[in-house]
Amino acid sequence: MKLTQRQLAALAKVSAPTISRFERNEKDIQLSSALAILDAMGLTDKRTLEFPNRTHSYDSDAGVTFGGQDGSTKVRCQISREALDDHFTDGDRLRPEDAFKRHRDEIEALARRKYLQGRKEPDGSVLIRTLDID
Repeated sequence: MKLTQRQLAALAKVSAPTISRFERNEKDIQLSSALAILDAMGLTDKRTLEFPNRTHSYDSDAGVTFGGQDGSTKVRCQISREALDDHFTDGDRLRPEDAFKRHRDEIEALARRKYLQGRKEPDGSVLIRTLDID
């Protein structure tokens, strides 16, 4: 970035000696300082996937579709019927939509992980398939 240690320290709001310790890979630097330096250099990932809207739609063939949001960008998320049947229906005692409702937090976490790993569909949506679940 062609910055001096002092300039980078000012951008990161840390001391110049902290920048020096960071550059020398010393172990006594605080995590918050390291993150501030990386952030000032544009090396942190600001993406997130939240689920502010708790609505969903169910299709008996396709599965459950639900919405996510990364900042102002809406992200369509879906878990396939097969994934619901294979991993969440509790030996068919739960119908797929009920399984989604019961395990929604876990399913949202799976969608978030896929999204942050960049494993999106060509249209930018996230589809959780049975093989995506450990």
